[in-house]
Amino acid sequence: MKKSPSPEPVTISGNQPSHHDQEKFTGEDMEYYSCFDEACIQDMNYFVKTITGIKSKGIRPDLIGSIIAHYASKWLPDLSGNVSAITTPPPPPPPQTESVTASVMKKRFFVETLIGILPPEKDSVPCNFLLRLLRTAKMVGANPNYLTELENRVAWQLDQASLKELMIPSFSHTSKTLLDVGLVTRLVKKFVGLDSEGVKTGAALVKVAKLVDSYLAEAALDGGLTLPEFVSLIEALPSYARTTEDGLYRAIDTYLKAHPQVLKQERKELCRLIDSRKLSPEAALHAAQNDRLPVRAIIRVLFTEQTKLSRHVDWSGSLTRSPTNPSGSHYFEQGSAGGARCLSKREMNVQQAEIKRLREDVARLQSECSAMHLQVERLLEKKSGGSKGFFRWKRLGLAPSIRGSVSVEEMRNCENGEGFEPQTPGNMKTRLVKGRTPSRWRKSMS
Repeated sequence: MKKSPSPEPVTISGNQPSHHDQEKFTGEDMEYYSCFDEACIQDMNYFVKTITGIKSKGIRPDLIGSIIAHYASKWLPDLSGNVSAITTPPPPPPPQTESVTASVMKKRFFVETLIGILPPEKDSVPCNFLLRLLRTAKMVGANPNYLTELENRVAWQLDQASLKELMIPSFSHTSKTLLDVGLVTRLVKKFVGLDSEGVKTGAALVKVAKLVDSYLAEAALDGGLTLPEFVSLIEALPSYARTTEDGLYRAIDTYLKAHPQVLKQERKELCRLIDSRKLSPEAALHAAQNDRLPVRAIIRVLFTEQTKLSRHVDWSGSLTRSPTNPSGSHYFEQGSAGGARCLSKREMNVQQAEIKRLREDVARLQSECSAMHLQVERLLEKKSGGSKGFFRWKRLGLAPSIRGSVSVEEMRNCENGEGFEPQTPGNMKTRLVKGRTPSRWRKSMS
């Protein structure tokens, strides 16, 4: 059979808007596709002209993408994404059945035409439809330029992809794997490049990380998947993309189970990719009892869990001694069953605000109490008339009338340390009686 020329003569291209006005088929193109159904070519040519007219009227790109997706699902059930449409038995074939080569060439023409008329705007076509289109394009052997364009569009929307559509088979005769792992690795690296440029958000990167871990768990079952390919896809994502390492641990454990011939040193290098600090308690417990992991990896997991446990015990002990930490916030709260639960961030903020308000109230009360003490001292000084003695009578708790009843001689005896008695209520009453007794009765009483 005569070798078919490259698809460059087809002037349908979505990347070059200047060529949209020239979207028509020349005589050479019609000769190239002479083995196709004439109705298919005429219908496709009419559809391209219709899409070109819709674009010139300024219709929204997402609507144009929906029209293209609906039209493609009509001609190729593989692009519909509907299982019932794929499993539905095809209509009875015409009397003259076409050859397999003609069918493949027709699909190739159809797929390349669809890629050429896709809107150039981002997010105008669903990512799952682009993945189905990419799978069909690789199956029919489309031009590498069209494949590269599709890969770039899928990489831009990779956070919207599903695991089912991402599992594209490998159509290469030289590949030993069932899935095209190299394609997914390229898509992830391109998406990470967009994230490093600030185009994508961190939430999108977390979604892609979960998607990749799920894909790794499925691809690990393939016996033909080599260790470098598996590691390359793991390292395509940065370490900060994974908030938890449970999915990655599951994928690595599945790979070690499906590939028992992996050497001990290779197991060590593979397990170094797991950050044991991001493992959940359930995954850490499974890893500690996993015989497929090397001893060093198990020790690392146990050491990490021991560190977490000791830190938790330290926090619990500090909370038992003092209910608040040095900053004044509560970490745990005793439950009804006697156990401790970790407080939420909102509860901690409320408690910190309440403690701050109480501290301000205590400081205000202390200042008011000091002011009241100063006023009381000033009043006492004014009431005492400014008299000063060796003793401060107000500190002894004596009233001014009692001060006057004490003789100067007794004060001198007190200064010399003689005849000093403790100031009891009985002594004070006796002195009061002495002070009121007339002088002429003193000798008779003695």
